[in-house]
Amino acid sequence: MSCCIRCGKELNSIDIGAHKKFINRGSTEFMCKSCLADELKVPEKLIDKKIEHFKKQGCTLFL
Repeated sequence: MSCCIRCGKELNSIDIGAHKKFINRGSTEFMCKSCLADELKVPEKLIDKKIEHFKKQGCTLFL
């Protein structure tokens, strides 16, 4: 199991998918949604909203 490269939290598939979608699809190390939101300087709720949008579009990063 992967851990966040910033805070060490255990990651789930949504965290990994979000990092790949918003940072780099080729990443091999990932941030949790909270650290990703800090990095992008946006509220975590916006990340969640975008993830739901991409899921509805059929994005395979969030299956």
